[in-house]
Amino acid sequence: MRNSGNEPRKRPLKPGGLRMRAYQLLLALVLLALWQVATSPTLLPPIFFDDPNKAAFFFGEPLKAAVRIWVWFTTGEIYRHLWVTLIETLLAFVIGTVSGLVVGIWLGLAPTASAVFDPYIKAANAMPRVILAPIFFLWFGLGIASKVALGVTLVFFIVFFNVYQGVREVSPVVLANARMLGASPRQLLRFVYLPSAMSWVFASLHNSVGLAFVGAVVGEYLGSSEGVGYLIQQAEGVFDINTVVAGIVVLTAFALALDGIVSLAERRLMVWQPKSGETERL
Repeated sequence: MRNSGNEPRKRPLKPGGLRMRAYQLLLALVLLALWQVATSPTLLPPIFFDDPNKAAFFFGEPLKAAVRIWVWFTTGEIYRHLWVTLIETLLAFVIGTVSGLVVGIWLGLAPTASAVFDPYIKAANAMPRVILAPIFFLWFGLGIASKVALGVTLVFFIVFFNVYQGVREVSPVVLANARMLGASPRQLLRFVYLPSAMSWVFASLHNSVGLAFVGAVVGEYLGSSEGVGYLIQQAEGVFDINTVVAGIVVLTAFALALDGIVSLAERRLMVWQPKSGETERL
């Protein structure tokens, strides 16, 4: 039914508003409470398992996982592992982003080279990167370098394809006007191609930092002696599900913090870009 005009319209909740945050927090608390009740051997009779303790064994208990996180941070045990994971993520992110930017601009401006390398780039992109982990372990050992290499292979392609597309989709009118004004190839690269490519780079930064993080953690899980992924792998080896859950929670919070930093950098560096809807009002 349409609003007759006399009834006040309900305002939609803002994504970052206080009421929306309250609803999100309430939902999280409800889910945690249900999880705790479902896995506690004394609060519910056996439903899915004949032994009530099996639910806690398979799914863990949120209170025990929270205690484990508290012990990690109060004793300082987690900081060394978080630092290693952070270094691996940042190195993979920076190297993958820069290399994807350079190669994307080069092939975007060189049609012949793009045609020659096209099948090889598509084949490399189609390859599951996880299978490269044993090769990187053989080449670089079990230290940070192998995790960075795995993360770079994940970040490179998403940045490359975005930059390549951004360079190829530069407005012909803008290029023609710049050339008519006497812009040199270097000026075209600096004032036309790079701004277009950077718009696409920032559009992919959230996925890029997430993939760099995934590469670091997966590499630690497959073979390492430090890092949060290593802690999870060790706990899984002794069937300590609560420590596994604690590690997953820490990694999730860590990934959200990195994504927030990327969002802040994007707002600061892309201040010149018009916001959604502004161009339609002009």
